[in-house]
Amino acid sequence: MTFHCKNYNLENGKCKRLSGECVPARKGCVLEGRIAVSEELAERIQRINEEILQSSRKKSNK
Repeated sequence: MTFHCKNYNLENGKCKRLSGECVPARKGCVLEGRIAVSEELAERIQRINEEILQSSRKKSNK
């Protein structure tokens, strides 16, 4: 990717702020709402958000 973010861990390519995969503009990202994203990236963000939602539902059902 061609951007710089203080939360990007160069060693493992993950987001230090969100403790996971670096996907610019996803919920919680410092770039959220500040940049325009492609349809492909918007779909990727949506998939990640759905996975997080499903994971939190599983935890709350236990």
